[in-house]
Amino acid sequence: MEPLYLSVTALTKYIKRKFDADPYLERVYLTGEISNYRPRPGHQYFSLKDDHAVISAVMYKGRFDKLTFKPKEGMKVMLIGRVNVYESGGTYNIMVEHMEPDGVGALYQAFSELKEKLAREGLFSLPKKELPVFPKRIAIVTSPSGAVIRDIMTTVKRRYPIVQLVLYPTIVQGKDSAANIIKNLQAIEKKGDFDVVIVARGGGSIEDLWSFNEETVVRQIAAMSAPVISSVGHETDTTLADFVADVRAATPTAAAELSVPVLSDVIRYIHQIDNRLYQKMRHLQTMQQQRLNRAMQSYIFRQPERMYEGYAIKADQVQQRLANQMQQQIHLRFNELQRLQLRLENRNPARDVLFAGNRRQQITGELQRAMDRYLKQKKMRMTTAMQSLDLLSPLKIMSRGYTYTTKDGNVIASVKELRSGDKLKVNFSDGYADAEVKQVVEENNDGRKESKF
Repeated sequence: MEPLYLSVTALTKYIKRKFDADPYLERVYLTGEISNYRPRPGHQYFSLKDDHAVISAVMYKGRFDKLTFKPKEGMKVMLIGRVNVYESGGTYNIMVEHMEPDGVGALYQAFSELKEKLAREGLFSLPKKELPVFPKRIAIVTSPSGAVIRDIMTTVKRRYPIVQLVLYPTIVQGKDSAANIIKNLQAIEKKGDFDVVIVARGGGSIEDLWSFNEETVVRQIAAMSAPVISSVGHETDTTLADFVADVRAATPTAAAELSVPVLSDVIRYIHQIDNRLYQKMRHLQTMQQQRLNRAMQSYIFRQPERMYEGYAIKADQVQQRLANQMQQQIHLRFNELQRLQLRLENRNPARDVLFAGNRRQQITGELQRAMDRYLKQKKMRMTTAMQSLDLLSPLKIMSRGYTYTTKDGNVIASVKELRSGDKLKVNFSDGYADAEVKQVVEENNDGRKESKF
């Protein structure tokens, strides 16, 4: 029996079916070191190795974007995935569904990376808002049960009982805690009438406090309008909420003490201020009374007419100066008027008008005589021209027996313009006669005649 040879494709498909059907390869938990990793904008491709073996790994973009840390070359990680055969290349790899840093340091790694990212953005270096000295309303974001809220309420009641405390019951641990914290902070921001916000919870592990390390929670605290006091965990615990809050308190009791003054101290301080104000007002009243007494003894009140004596004398002096100046101005204007009248008499236009009338009559006579002479000269020239024109007139010549001939309205100046049979018009001084050309005879320069018919 001859052996049955398989194609490479058939063998690869067989192996892939084996991999896909094996329940142990459907969900594999691996630990190892990242190798050959280069960040890409889409899916991520890298290798996972240990001291003796290496396997290719693929992580799709949607799952990679959910990671709380940034993978790096050489980092030890723990991952969950399924083993898959890549038929075209004849290789196998692991399709990564979840990945986290190896060991307990996973959360600390994510904490450090997020802290570094927010610090680069300047979120921790934003200007801190000052706590009001005498708050009226304080919002508290914490669990409604436990020692935290009791410590805060007890401390505030003892120190400053007139302030109003408003509790926003909050889930401070677990899967839904971050969303609940953000929801309550947004409700406080929308309300907008709180002077201070306290975010608090008791101590615990880093996993228990992790809600206050979530990026969304940290950004919401930074966006609050009212100053925020962070009191998360014990004194040695530190969360990212502590870095972004306006004030960090070691304990909930410390947060309550920071948020309100001591009422008895405030009342004592008010009494001191009131006493100083009273003494100041008494001293001011005494000073003003003394000033009033001195003013009443002044000559202004005893002899009030002395106030305006100087002004009356000054008014008389000003009135006298004004009268003198007016008199001077009238005298100057009168002299100027006389000068103007004299100039006007010297420039009386009546004489100019009389002289101009005589001059006009003289010029008119001269003009008339000049016109007569001019017209006489022109008349003589015209008579002479008419006589010369009459001597040269064609009518004058024609009266002596001369005529002129036209053909078709045009004057005939040469026999060259005529042809036998042409109709002519012979013009006399007293009329015309129609004629017809019978023969044309042209004389040459040498005297010979040449007939043309």
